Amino acid sequence: MRTLVVYESMFGNTRHVAEAIARGLESAGPVTAVPVTRAGDEDLSGYDLVMVGGPTHVHGMSRESTRRGAAVTAQKPDSTVTLEPDAESEGLREWLDGLPPTHGKAVAFDTRANGPALLTGRASKGICRKLRLHGFDLVADSESFLVDKESRLEDGEETRAEQWGRTLARQVTSSHA
Repeated sequence: MRTLVVYESMFGNTRHVAEAIARGLESAGPVTAVPVTRAGDEDLSGYDLVMVGGPTHVHGMSRESTRRGAAVTAQKPDSTVTLEPDAESEGLREWLDGLPPTHGKAVAFDTRANGPALLTGRASKGICRKLRLHGFDLVADSESFLVDKESRLEDGEETRAEQWGRTLARQVTSSHA
């Protein structure tokens, strides 16, 4: 099974989660993990599974204004976060909007503040909607990985992401059989 993991990351959390998911998926075959800024170079039809994830901003996927806000946060003198190199470029929302109609299997994930999803929102909800709109079949429920008040991944989330990747690898490959 060939898998593409596309991610958007502001402060590195979603990148770390995407890389951990990719490690978990490797048991089922080759995995390519790319930031959304490089996803346009990929031929999605060459993959058996496309995973898409990003940070939750204002209850959903990032927008240009929220990416600018993340940059401002990272530049504050007392900031504990560092902005990812491509953080101010186009994000998942723009990439997904530009996809042609397609087909294939997909799964979404996100990072979000630790709290009830009703209060924090989930970027994966919008990602799922856009993936379905473009013709993807969602083969598993989306998953959220939690960050703390300082915008750092909660303890154990990378391990949980890798385990989720292994679980998805078994789930998706058994559905191929």
